[in-house]
Amino acid sequence: QVQLVESGGGLVQAGGSLRLSCAASGLTFSSLAMAWFHQTSGKGREFVAGISWSGGNTYYADSVKGRFTITRDKAKNTVYMQMNSLKPADTAGYYCAERNRNGVSTKQYEYGGWGQGTQVTVSS
Repeated sequence: QVQLVESGGGLVQAGGSLRLSCAASGLTFSSLAMAWFHQTSGKGREFVAGISWSGGNTYYADSVKGRFTITRDKAKNTVYMQMNSLKPADTAGYYCAERNRNGVSTKQYEYGGWGQGTQVTVSS
């Protein structure tokens, strides 16, 4: 069973940066994609960025293209998301997710493993 633990959230001023980490255990060859979603109060989880575990292909929501970068370290079983030029609209809980199907999906129901989340708050 895959376990995901996020870290790196916090309070930052607009224009600042944070790096989120997602440490995974229990990954197997069938863990083919990892992603970050965010969620604000009263809304469902929305796709932010994803990466294919083997090839490292990356995908981003339009709202974060050019500002966020997702990477993975296969040796450490860890996925990172570097968040630059943060905006108050980026304030949310951020969740790491694992998908055991081929390819990154933007749909949360296609991910089976989830972490408990880390809060990112951007002040204006």
